[in-house]
Amino acid sequence: MRRVGRNETDNMPIRLFKNPVFERMTLLSFPMFLAIWGVIVFAALFYALRHASSITGSAACFLIGWIVWFPTEYLLHRFLFHLKGTSVFVKAMVFLIHGNHHEQPNHPLRNLMPLSVSLPLGGLIWAGCVWFMGKGNGSAAATGFICGYIGYDIVHYSCHQFPMKSKWLKKLKAHHIKHHYKDHNANYAITGIFIDNIFKTDAKTK
Repeated sequence: MRRVGRNETDNMPIRLFKNPVFERMTLLSFPMFLAIWGVIVFAALFYALRHASSITGSAACFLIGWIVWFPTEYLLHRFLFHLKGTSVFVKAMVFLIHGNHHEQPNHPLRNLMPLSVSLPLGGLIWAGCVWFMGKGNGSAAATGFICGYIGYDIVHYSCHQFPMKSKWLKKLKAHHIKHHYKDHNANYAITGIFIDNIFKTDAKTK
């Protein structure tokens, strides 16, 4: 079975940098993604539980962090990844961040956020949460947020690479595929698709 939207240009990823080191830093395989983020989540949870004042408090902070991810995902995709600009610099940055994915949506090495971007951002978020909320609660909240991100990237990758046969997964896939092949200015949410209904950016509404 051919993947949705797959074509011959998907055999090789669009080149973004002449420098081979920089170019390699824009690519990420699914097994590597799971392995690295699995270790990070385990270590962060261990740290959070070790410094937790109470399991209930840590669980609540984890849940808050996870919930915060959903609007963050939507806002980033809508206002940063699809930033409208007239300057060459802005257009180039948007293409580098996200435009290349719309140009070649089904290449498996470009369906996940590169580690060169996600790891520093994850580290900053974790450090910020720990600084504001303390070691236990902060680490738990950051881990919840990071788990939300991991779920987002897994769902996004699956939308482009896997059949997703269950009713709920089919709905997620259909929602995202419409963003690529029906209206680039709609269906910004990947996991929390209800947010598009709230902000009237669902493709059906538009």
